[in-house]
Amino acid sequence: MPKLVDHEERRVHIIDALLRSAASSGLHSVTMRSVAVEAGVSVRLVQYYFDTKEQLLLAAMTRLAARMGERVQRRVRATGAGTDPRGIVEAVLLEAVPTDEESRAFHLIYTEYAVLSVTDPALGGRPFLAAPDEMEAFLVAQLTAARRAGTADPRLDARQEAVVLLAVSAGLGLSVLLGQRTADDATAVLRYHLGRVFPG
Repeated sequence: MPKLVDHEERRVHIIDALLRSAASSGLHSVTMRSVAVEAGVSVRLVQYYFDTKEQLLLAAMTRLAARMGERVQRRVRATGAGTDPRGIVEAVLLEAVPTDEESRAFHLIYTEYAVLSVTDPALGGRPFLAAPDEMEAFLVAQLTAARRAGTADPRLDARQEAVVLLAVSAGLGLSVLLGQRTADDATAVLRYHLGRVFPG
């Protein structure tokens, strides 16, 4: 009797091959053939699951975002922040600092995808690119809760501050990728700024 094929498992195997390839040689150099080689399958099989490179890239970015969401949740649980807005905000922002191979790969691939999407209409405007808006809304809710609880500056504009925090964390993450500063230095800068947002 022929072995049953787990199509979702195969899709994930191919997607993970793309992510490994992109993390080592850059998203711009990824092709259907290079993904097939990395996955140890035929190009025809890659094309069976993904008609175009753009479909494969979008699937990879969606998986990458889900994995990063899981990392954030683990970090929040590990810090014991519970429902404390400052702890949650700090945990979320610290994931923007590449501290290990997985987070480095996430930031490298995400940054390259974002740049590619500016000039490639097939990549721009996709649901994955709504993730920053969702993160902004999440931070607004946490900052608003902190202001109401009296743990954040009462003059705080939650929406404006969420935009600033995301910009600062993204910039710091990029500076670590570029070797401008260490992950520890970037973490210290984030905590310094959060100390001003949450003076208590």
